[in-house]
Amino acid sequence: MFLIPGNDSGYCGEIKNSKMVRPKKSLGQHFLQDENIARKIIGCLSRDVVNVIEVGPGKGILSKYLLENPSLNPYFFEIDHEAVVYLRQHYPVISDRLTEKDFLQADLSVIPAPFAIIGNFPYNISSQILFHMLECRNSVIEVIGMFQKEVAQRIASTPGSKKYGILSVLLKAWFDIEYLFTVNESVFYPSPKVKSAVIRLRRNDTKTLDCKEELFFTTVKTAFNQRRKTLRNALKGMITIGKLPLPQIQLLLDKRAEQLSVSDFMELTQYIEG
Repeated sequence: MFLIPGNDSGYCGEIKNSKMVRPKKSLGQHFLQDENIARKIIGCLSRDVVNVIEVGPGKGILSKYLLENPSLNPYFFEIDHEAVVYLRQHYPVISDRLTEKDFLQADLSVIPAPFAIIGNFPYNISSQILFHMLECRNSVIEVIGMFQKEVAQRIASTPGSKKYGILSVLLKAWFDIEYLFTVNESVFYPSPKVKSAVIRLRRNDTKTLDCKEELFFTTVKTAFNQRRKTLRNALKGMITIGKLPLPQIQLLLDKRAEQLSVSDFMELTQYIEG
């Protein structure tokens, strides 16, 4: 079990005033300050989670609850040096588990699998965090993340919605997604100009796709890059001329990208694959 020491740990840090962790606009930092929200987020982790990575712990409002839980084996990635010094001063037990590095550049294969990922994600790189997570998706059991509300809605949206897009499809291929709750601007410092939301992504049973994975990614991205067009036109450069598709494929080609499910996109990819 991890013990949370007081502030008089005796650690001699590199920043004289350890209370000063200045939120940096360049890092998209908005520090969560509400303890009830923090406990609620940690409480969303599934019971089978043991290893968990926190992205951007900041001043540790989530970290302390991860460290207090004897059933969890937490790891932390923080790029902000001021925050790293602060965390090491206030939570000395965190030192061996804290990596001062950009999560987007981190080699997650060194973390015991399977693992969950959790965090109050910086809004300016939240989508990039999920794409990085997809690269090691077979090791990820769950993701609990705070996002800008509009992004969270987009990720959790279903076919037919105007918010449904590239990230929705790619994530739903390997994860079940649930919109958990909305978070007001007032619980952050500095307060963002938009509401936030917490969502959960839970790994589904898909091991491999029924089509070439790289082509699937390309098909989805190409389709949504021209989402107002029918897929017959949006994917024109990818479809073999003179190749008569089956009736069900013709029906898909007459639709727009936002109308297709993950399985529809896989079927379309198979057709393009030939």
